[in-house]
Amino acid sequence: MMNRLKTTLLLTLLTLLMVAMGSAIGGKTGMVFAFFMACAMNFFSYWFSDKIVLSMYGAKEITETENPAFYGMVRRLSVQAGLPMPRVYIIPSDSPNAFATGRNPNHAAVAATQGILRILSPEELEGVMAHELAHVKNRDILVSTIAATFAGAISMLGNMLQWAAIFGGGRSDDEEGAGGMIGGLAMAIIAPIAAMLIQMAVSRSREYLADESGARICGNPQSLANALRKLQMASQMVPMQQASPASAHLFIVNPLSGGSLFKLFSTHPPMEERIARLEAMAYSRNF
Repeated sequence: MMNRLKTTLLLTLLTLLMVAMGSAIGGKTGMVFAFFMACAMNFFSYWFSDKIVLSMYGAKEITETENPAFYGMVRRLSVQAGLPMPRVYIIPSDSPNAFATGRNPNHAAVAATQGILRILSPEELEGVMAHELAHVKNRDILVSTIAATFAGAISMLGNMLQWAAIFGGGRSDDEEGAGGMIGGLAMAIIAPIAAMLIQMAVSRSREYLADESGARICGNPQSLANALRKLQMASQMVPMQQASPASAHLFIVNPLSGGSLFKLFSTHPPMEERIARLEAMAYSRNF
């Protein structure tokens, strides 16, 4: 419940931030423009984001005949989760990872890399796929898409505001000269950074919830904890070469590699914390 409330609050903050950006650029006209731009981007993301991301990673849809063990596992977990059977894809990559996509449970897909199918035990793989189905059940993909869309729109508005401030445009009824320009430039820089931080907070809160929900679906929090521990080490050794920062939040573990600064701005919560929560859940048998 707390994670859901946090997500609602964060999305509300993104909306308010975008409205403020639109107002700073052109008052009421700017607010209306920003609103309609966000609607258009959300419409496109809602209907086509799954096709885009699956194509981006060269995912190939499989049938039960082609891979009965993996396909059957997803179907069994879908029944346990009370979900329609999603489309199942395999990504031709040695980097171990998985993600879910789709606009709603009736139009969902789960994808796993060849690497994750190779290194995880059946119990660990069940934990991972249960985590991905939890994202579908919780409608996290739609939430993440909305957050990413708002963040992108705010960045675009930030660029517009930066140029408007430099050339004396924007809303400056009460602020003239250097003060208005400095204020506009400050908002142009701060707002996109704030949007990015809010987007990351949305992604992190949804990961915790998917871990908890996934553990309940598969009935074995320890198997998911073991999988995450193994994936953390393996993904660092074999990072996904074609991974994009725009879609990194979809994966169960961050497909990108980087140093401490990168980890600070990661869309995923600390792996140690995720594992600790799952192991505490297993110990308490509260699932």
